Amino acid sequence: MANNTEKHIFFIDDEPEIRKVVRETLKDSRFKVSCFSNPIECLAQLRSKKCDLLITDLKIPGKDGIELLMDVQHQTPWIPVLLITGYGNIPTAVKAMKAGAADFIEKPLGKKDFVQKIKSILKKNVSPHSNLGDPLTQMEKKILKLIIEGKSNKKIAIMLHRSIATIEVHRAHLMHKLGVDNVIDLIKRVAVMGLFDLKEKS
Repeated sequence: MANNTEKHIFFIDDEPEIRKVVRETLKDSRFKVSCFSNPIECLAQLRSKKCDLLITDLKIPGKDGIELLMDVQHQTPWIPVLLITGYGNIPTAVKAMKAGAADFIEKPLGKKDFVQKIKSILKKNVSPHSNLGDPLTQMEKKILKLIIEGKSNKKIAIMLHRSIATIEVHRAHLMHKLGVDNVIDLIKRVAVMGLFDLKEKS
């Protein structure tokens, strides 16, 4: 498995103190960590930032863990979700596993078990495409916009003053990053992720 410092973990909890403890625990294990107080903010960041694992409590304000799991599977299905559950919520956690969660862990969180569970999930979730989930470059965004408009590789190459081979390489990269292998699935993924409005930096 790659070095932990290359792994970016998203963590959601509405309690500042819990976010602080988890952030310190994961940073001590050399993970990169982004903490969020609510699922809406987290889902928005998933559209543009690399995430290797999402950790969330089953009970979060505004949206329960299973609803969030379904949203993540629809938007960025390559990202595994680790659910944290309290005692007595095991049936719900099992339901979440059936719905596609990578795993669940019970409170209170023991540091050693928590980190080991994370490492285990990340090891199982190694993608054949190392750039899966990476943010798109500006050139890839331009090409994606033109693909959505129905332009051929040849037409895109002429419009962007690049060779057809260069366009094909960029196209392959952006499809790998979005976890699709055909144009129909690409358009669906772009719609779900809210990428239709692909704004260019001035």
